[in-house]
Amino acid sequence: MVNYYETLKVSPKSNGAEIKSAYRRLARKLHPDKNNGSEETARAFAAIAEAYEVLGNAKERAKYDKQLLELSFNGHANGDSVFASTNMHARRWRQLVYEHRYNEIIDRMIAEERKESVALQKIIFPTVALFVSTLTVAIFKPQVFTASPIVIKIIFVSLFIVGLLHLVDRLRDGLDRYTYRESELHESILDDGDTPARRFSRVFAGSFLFIGVLLSFGAGLALGQYFEFVSIVQPTMFSRTLNPEFVFYPPIFVLIVDGVHTIASQLDI
Repeated sequence: MVNYYETLKVSPKSNGAEIKSAYRRLARKLHPDKNNGSEETARAFAAIAEAYEVLGNAKERAKYDKQLLELSFNGHANGDSVFASTNMHARRWRQLVYEHRYNEIIDRMIAEERKESVALQKIIFPTVALFVSTLTVAIFKPQVFTASPIVIKIIFVSLFIVGLLHLVDRLRDGLDRYTYRESELHESILDDGDTPARRFSRVFAGSFLFIGVLLSFGAGLALGQYFEFVSIVQPTMFSRTLNPEFVFYPPIFVLIVDGVHTIASQLDI
């Protein structure tokens, strides 16, 4: 049985990020385009691609590790060691060791899946919050900033700056994790690129964000005519026309929503 950990030159205890890093390093070194189509390096490149296809997927890696574990124990059982002993206590010890190692495999798989889920939520929640807040602001046209004293305005501006930086940081992380640039070197012969998660182009993701905000804004303006009574009831808080201050609200809303989500996630852990 091929040892994929040896192929990628990583430890069986390596996490997903370390495996990905090792694969990318070897892929750059062995890519056929950089080795004049050498047959030897092409075979080596195919080997690391096959290894990463398994080890880069949490579920496939768990299955593979179980096979390695079973093979290891079966091999020991045929040798002259405690693994081959028929002693009742030795058999019990073997079972405990096997269960412990198998549980480590499952725990690692769960941890990797949870890490991926958290990373996905970090881009989904801010994006949805951005669309919803843009829609809401366009509907109700708040003018809280204009009607507030100077101290509140300073707080508004401060929250806006923090929120904007936070939003940009979240979007940049999401783009780096889940998208690819068309000009990037294809480092894998697998159909899914260097990682299954990076399945969208940078242009597509950017267009999705831009069009999403634009549609949210347009839909808000269209729906706003049905909520003009709000500006009549609360003229100091809401306006019939859209003021420039509307740009303040979406980043602040995203900051608040993402903060609440982060706290809730920590409590859930």
